[in-house]
Amino acid sequence: MLGAGAMTNSVTEIRDTDLLFVIGSNTTEAHPVIAMEMKRAVRRGARLIVADPRAIWLTRIADMHMQLAPGTDVWLLNAMARVIITEGLVDSAFIQAHTSRFDAVVQAVAEYTLDRAEQVTGVPAADIRRAARSYATTSKAGIYYTLGVTEHSHGTDNVYALANLVLMTGHLGRRGAGLNPLRGQNNVQGANDAGASPVFFPGYQRVDDPEPRSRFERAWGVDLPAEPGLNLNAMFRALARRDIKGLFVMGEDPAMSEANASAVERALRACEFLVVQDIFPSLTSRHAHVVLPAACFAEKDGVFTNTDRRVQLVRKAVEPPGQARADWEILCDLARAAGYPMPHYSGPAQIYAEMAALAPRFAGISHGRIQREGGLQWPCPSPDHPGTPTLHVGGPINGRAEFKVVHYRPSAELPDGDYPLVLSTGRTLFHYNAGSQTRRDPGTVAKQPESFVQVHPDDAGPMGLTDGQRVRVISRRGAVDARLVLSRQVLPGCTWMPLHFAEASANKLTNDAGDTVTGTAEYKVCAVRIEPTPPT
Repeated sequence: MLGAGAMTNSVTEIRDTDLLFVIGSNTTEAHPVIAMEMKRAVRRGARLIVADPRAIWLTRIADMHMQLAPGTDVWLLNAMARVIITEGLVDSAFIQAHTSRFDAVVQAVAEYTLDRAEQVTGVPAADIRRAARSYATTSKAGIYYTLGVTEHSHGTDNVYALANLVLMTGHLGRRGAGLNPLRGQNNVQGANDAGASPVFFPGYQRVDDPEPRSRFERAWGVDLPAEPGLNLNAMFRALARRDIKGLFVMGEDPAMSEANASAVERALRACEFLVVQDIFPSLTSRHAHVVLPAACFAEKDGVFTNTDRRVQLVRKAVEPPGQARADWEILCDLARAAGYPMPHYSGPAQIYAEMAALAPRFAGISHGRIQREGGLQWPCPSPDHPGTPTLHVGGPINGRAEFKVVHYRPSAELPDGDYPLVLSTGRTLFHYNAGSQTRRDPGTVAKQPESFVQVHPDDAGPMGLTDGQRVRVISRRGAVDARLVLSRQVLPGCTWMPLHFAEASANKLTNDAGDTVTGTAEYKVCAVRIEPTPPT
């Protein structure tokens, strides 16, 4: 919609924002450095609106907590859009100058009345109206979201609905505003920038666009596919059908991190040849035919691109242990062994220079320049360009942003008599993703030694469950045992589990129904029941 898949604004701008709309992000635990900037803004006087099914730490300091039912984001956001439109709070000049298809959205959101929104989401109509008015009438109002918005079978619709709010209010191209996805890992933005996607070459140049494809073909001396490849969800389904014979997994533990983990395990067992390249053994590496030991971040040189598009250098502090090597060295040797004449690069600086030469957004960035000047934010199209802290100044970088009509679609799996509760999953402060690093450290393990499931007291009482009891959480895909925590953080009818614990893998429960555009699984909504753990 906007022409760039990244934060429109910088992390440092948060401290100057006058209104923060945080939706689907447990920021203090998943992004604690960014959360510090949010706390600083609130102490300065900024208003904070949180939309989240759980009561998270940020709700303690929020002006408003819209505790919506899981999976009802589109209803909430379309109802906010309707308020902004009907009360004449849109930025008509911005809409006319920089957007298209606004009339279609006006027509679509007309049916999303506040009374009906309250019934569907559980958020009082007065709160929805107040949030919409506050957001629309505050000049420096920024939206911040992450996996609580995207990990749904309609996650792309959720993001479209957020972008619609930004466009109709003109909160784009100005400091302290914008639409800001907070990236979940420390270089996930850089991985996408570099083309780790079935859709893009480096620099977000589509593989089905003949012009960039021919440029990469000339540079690399090969014919390249003209059609996008498979997303991760589709790859594992194809692997289970044996349509894919081999898999190369680098820095990822899909047996732990992908939804419906038992189906992932079956697919991995069906794989004829599995290579895993990682720094530690993992659940996935148990199925590998070859394991290639990689160097960690402190054992190699290169760049990391953080969540606000800032490209920064990482310098080797120690040598890799044993046979471990930098990823780029392993990949280059593999390419040559497979018959491709990969150049003998002098190091990561030369590799980045090649990417920058082929991707206009990075053309002005180099290792040498970062060494002299510090981190640079793309777009940075020339060596004398200062970088771009705030995107879309003067208008969307794709020329004209397009509104998207989105309508509410229920989550793929809703509770019923057999599975009466909704389970969501997420991260905690003390552990990181699959736990392959943090669960090897005695300090973090001491802080959080085991998995748990949060259940509202109103649900636990009728089931005869007590705080601290061992329980079994069961979905249509599997069952895991965990410690019960009675908590009013979750709504009645809802439960929540962390994703970090292999012995109680929440992803044995989650639903792999994928978003229709990205394939991202629906980690945030699946139906479960909870029973006492059977005696052993």
